[in-house]
Amino acid sequence: MTILVTGGAGYIGSHCVQQLISVGHKVCVIDNLSRGHREAVSPQASFFQLDLLETERLTEIMKSQRIEKVIHFAALAYVGESVKNPLPYYTNNTAGTLSLLRAMQHSQVSQIVFSSSCATYGISANVPVTEESPQSPINPYGWSKLFIEQILRDCAHSDPNFGFIGLRYFNVAGCTHDGSLGEDHMPETHLIPNCLNTALGQQSQVTILGDDYPTEDGTCIRDYIHVEDICAAHLLALNALEPNINRFYNIGLGHGYSVLEVVKTTEQVTGSKIPIEYRPRRPGDPPILAASNEKISKELGWSPKYTSLKDIIQTAWDWFQSHPHGYQTQTGSSSEKKLKDDA
Repeated sequence: MTILVTGGAGYIGSHCVQQLISVGHKVCVIDNLSRGHREAVSPQASFFQLDLLETERLTEIMKSQRIEKVIHFAALAYVGESVKNPLPYYTNNTAGTLSLLRAMQHSQVSQIVFSSSCATYGISANVPVTEESPQSPINPYGWSKLFIEQILRDCAHSDPNFGFIGLRYFNVAGCTHDGSLGEDHMPETHLIPNCLNTALGQQSQVTILGDDYPTEDGTCIRDYIHVEDICAAHLLALNALEPNINRFYNIGLGHGYSVLEVVKTTEQVTGSKIPIEYRPRRPGDPPILAASNEKISKELGWSPKYTSLKDIIQTAWDWFQSHPHGYQTQTGSSSEKKLKDDA
């Protein structure tokens, strides 16, 4: 099968491309490289550098490559940035997806796996969060994803041949088990990479926002899911896609770890002390956020391979040690080390 992967040079996208190729799919990657890394794209994939808003070029590529299904990762994904500068999020994420859907329609491609987000739920009163939990985003990033979800529903309602599966995942972490691909953002906002960068001496400390949450150690709790498990869910969703499919699934471990637990576990993995600076909590951050994965487990047979926080961090540490400056380590070029990613 020939699969188009948007954002295939990003963190999750590049890992998914590798898995798709490993099971025999032909893969075509599009990415504008504003936040992705060309070095992360498998040489076995066809690569086209273009923006999602280039509808005509997207259509040409889909037709020439004979695309059968789409996995859509391409998105801006910094929550804080979306609050400060919302328009690029609605332009790239929401309008970009509209362009992609038009190109699919022009090319008679009718099935898509969409990379959504737990940010569509906002602050949920239910933990673990189920697919039926109310969706009320608290930032433009979450709204940009929720708008796309509604557009997909409307497309499925209007066209009996259209099918989609949307995957809402929580905190993605880790790197490939063989150390071939990793996580490289600039700036880096994710906790585990910041802990590892501190262990490498590339930053002086890790900042923890809030130590007064109603949790055992006072820091908030989040559900961390390994990137390879995320990608495995996308492959299962791809295989389950059929005309008129209209589904959403959460992806997570089903339980969380506190920020302080992550820091301490990283110290165990790296053997380095990680200095901490506490700052006030961010407005709107819930004390606990974890996903229920019962639905995807029952309907698609998905289950996480990485269930240990230590194992998840170890895969990341292996890559960070061999790539202390990210993909720049192997290329010596900083032209592509910009704001990044996916989903």
